[in-house]
Amino acid sequence: MAYPDSDHANGLLHAVIVLSFIIASSLSVYPLSPSMATLRPMIMIMILIYWLLFQPRYVGIFSAFTIGLIADLLMDTHLGQQAFSAVVVALMIKVTSIYIRQLNTVSAWIIASLGLFVFQASLWMLQMFVQNVFVAQSTFSLLMSIISWPLVLLTLRKFVR
Repeated sequence: MAYPDSDHANGLLHAVIVLSFIIASSLSVYPLSPSMATLRPMIMIMILIYWLLFQPRYVGIFSAFTIGLIADLLMDTHLGQQAFSAVVVALMIKVTSIYIRQLNTVSAWIIASLGLFVFQASLWMLQMFVQNVFVAQSTFSLLMSIISWPLVLLTLRKFVR
């Protein structure tokens, strides 16, 4: 028998997860100057990685695919590129989390950094194969994402038991 308080807590957690993705999508498309836009962290993927690590029961492969498709539409990339890369990251995190017994701040940062790198590397490969283009400026976005990961961790950690 489910307790009403646990149902309320699960509903609140679902609302926080959805709201975090809505805020992340807004921040991902917020207009910036061209020089600042190259430094924009990959916020959608950072939030996805956070929820994949700390709430794998609610956020999984299908969620990663959906978030990737939304990111494709928002950022005007070829449909499926970010979705594919997000699924690759989700699979990598699912496999990695099997071997991690205690997920502390440092191990979460390492896994998130690896996930961000895998996302960007798979996106680069897809862009090379499909469009024959390599966007080197996205390296700055990758570095900013890795550096700013603790902010996501500190902001969302209060919503995870």
